[in-house]
Amino acid sequence: MKAAIFDPAIRTTALNLSIKDVPRPQVTPGFVLLRVLACGVCRTDLHIVEGDLPMLHQPLIPGHQIVGEVIEGASTSLPLGARVGVSWMGGTDGDCFFCKHGMENLCDHPTFTGYSVDGGYAEYALAREAFAYPLPHELDATHVAPLLCAGIIGFRSLRIAGVNPGDRVGLFGFGSSATLSIPILHSWGCEVYVVTRGEAHRAAAVSLGATWVGNEDARPPVALDCAITFAPSGKVVVDALSSLRKGGVVAINAIHLDQMSAFDYDKLLWGERQIRSVANMTRDDARDFLALANKLNIQPRVSVFSLDQANQALEAVKNETENGSAVIVP
Repeated sequence: MKAAIFDPAIRTTALNLSIKDVPRPQVTPGFVLLRVLACGVCRTDLHIVEGDLPMLHQPLIPGHQIVGEVIEGASTSLPLGARVGVSWMGGTDGDCFFCKHGMENLCDHPTFTGYSVDGGYAEYALAREAFAYPLPHELDATHVAPLLCAGIIGFRSLRIAGVNPGDRVGLFGFGSSATLSIPILHSWGCEVYVVTRGEAHRAAAVSLGATWVGNEDARPPVALDCAITFAPSGKVVVDALSSLRKGGVVAINAIHLDQMSAFDYDKLLWGERQIRSVANMTRDDARDFLALANKLNIQPRVSVFSLDQANQALEAVKNETENGSAVIVP
């Protein structure tokens, strides 16, 4: 099969995936082989290939927002031809404290698709059957792909932030995940306040019905009940914290974050304000979000790239030039 390979041992530039022919994965018990129909490109993929995250498996096929068709290893629950989605959480041990207490997203020995095992920047991908989600047929593969990480993790972020119907919610940074959160917030009757750099992102927030939109140096005109940060920046976390009412929560939606600067406890954190991190997602998050996305008919904007254009897709995410979520179609 053809695949986009990241090998840090031969990296010559920051983004240097090699398009190669490699052996197709072999099916083992408990796994299904998928013909990849589409694979979303995530900022986490960028963190991996730029060295912000330690390598767990190399050389590596990145990609963890996979839409695929089952072609081998079929079962009663996933028959041949079934269209499924695979996300970042590719598996858990099922035996650790966290798995046994309903917190599988914090598993001590997790499998991460496109990070600890090969992912979906390829013509075929292997996935654990228990972590492959049957998909509704209403959306085509390219529009389902961004839902499988950006959508699910955005949904979990709303849960971690403790969003209630009618809340004033801040979204700091406005990439794919924040974009997919807005229709959910609107369905809950929330007011949405967006702080983001880039005129295109601000225009997108306006077009999606945000209550208020400002640049990266602006502050919402009201005190927020909760906020989610989507940029991998400690400064943005402090900015969000400074916009909260007492008792409010900031949820950090980032797998990697640069250093946070010192801030004034009395003014920013006192008053039972909270900072929480968002770590991965559970299968319940995935199932609940996909059902809600289907009900709300969430249609993400996408920019499609071929497998040969995998480096360009990563560049688009890095430079925030994509018109919607970047998706690779082999």
